[in-house]
Amino acid sequence: MKKRASKVLKEEEEEEEAGLCCCEYVNRHGERSHVAACCCDCEDLDDACDRFLKREPQKPESLSQVADVVSDRIRVPWLWGGARKLELSIIPPLILLPALLHLAALHFLLGIVVLTALPGLVLWYYYFTHRKKGRTLFFLSLALFSLAYMYYLFIVEVLPRGDVGLLELAAVSLGVILTLVALLLTKRDPGIVQPNKETIHSTVTYYCPMTDRDSSFSRESPDVTMTVANRTSPLEQEGKDPKESSRRNWCPTCRVARPPRAGHCRMCGVCVLRLDHHCVWINSCVGQANHRSFLLTLLFFLMTSLYGIRLVLQSVCPQHNVFTALLYCPGVYNQYGSALCFTCAWYSSIVTVGLLHLLVVQIINISYNVTEREARTALREKTARSAYWGLVVDTGVYSQGFRGNWSEFMTMGDKRSPPPPTDLV
Repeated sequence: MKKRASKVLKEEEEEEEAGLCCCEYVNRHGERSHVAACCCDCEDLDDACDRFLKREPQKPESLSQVADVVSDRIRVPWLWGGARKLELSIIPPLILLPALLHLAALHFLLGIVVLTALPGLVLWYYYFTHRKKGRTLFFLSLALFSLAYMYYLFIVEVLPRGDVGLLELAAVSLGVILTLVALLLTKRDPGIVQPNKETIHSTVTYYCPMTDRDSSFSRESPDVTMTVANRTSPLEQEGKDPKESSRRNWCPTCRVARPPRAGHCRMCGVCVLRLDHHCVWINSCVGQANHRSFLLTLLFFLMTSLYGIRLVLQSVCPQHNVFTALLYCPGVYNQYGSALCFTCAWYSSIVTVGLLHLLVVQIINISYNVTEREARTALREKTARSAYWGLVVDTGVYSQGFRGNWSEFMTMGDKRSPPPPTDLV
């Protein structure tokens, strides 16, 4: 009956969504609404405004309820299935990044302040969201919009100067396209651990006799009693204690037995094969299935960014060397267009240095066959050898030599179905 009821409810929801026009949607209360009615019938907002005007204290949950209502009513018209919900964390980068870059282009002192405060603001928001273990699209929106906005300014401001030819434009465009394609491949699937039927208990219900009943005096057939001793695992029969390994491999949240090197991501809420880390810039985990495409994304972006910075500096400061033009370019603030290009070159350089550090760490970890998660755990427990201020971490557990480690990395994406663990949970 429950399955039939849930099936009927699901069919009704699908029929309701199918009957929605491009501007209609089903709100969080399950009611049909329209995008044009975004400011109508907001009881939570009316109650908060009334309390504010009457100088009464607000309810503890009033602000969160108003935020839920606002986030639920900000929709984008969509042709299929009604209006789509727009995540609020996408909007700030679209407004702040152009405003701050145009502000920094007014004067070099403003440029120093803005280009110093912007990375600090991003890092503060990163640690704020990382402490709460919550997912946000802010960093993915900032990364995609930064790439798109830099390319837009390259077309609008740098290309009309005549210093960049069609071949250079084609190279930059190809780099942007390859970066986006690699990012799409990275976003597909990190390698989520799927439940294995062999590691899950049988669905048979085991009964035991009542405490005040002796089955030996009963004329009926005795109840079947299954105790822990009756269900011994092969590890227990060999004299091994499976409790410690079972606790280590079993994920109570996903209810799956994790293979070696798999980990649970608290932000995504899933277990990932060979979990490296959760990357906020792609809003996804980096694991066994997408680690190679993640490395390609970094490589394509860095090559495109470095080449674009070089072309911009050659156009804005043609009298100076590329390496010195970023630090000394007299007269660049005399024209606003040149100052904006110079500011964007500085912003791109800051982003490039950060991602270059990430790429170096990834290459070192792959060379030692260590994931970022394993490196942090080993440094915390002091079970690994580290050098260069923790940049190089060698646990010595999975290393097969430089060539063997890279060979395993290049072929690990094809091993999507690892053998089940021997521990019975």
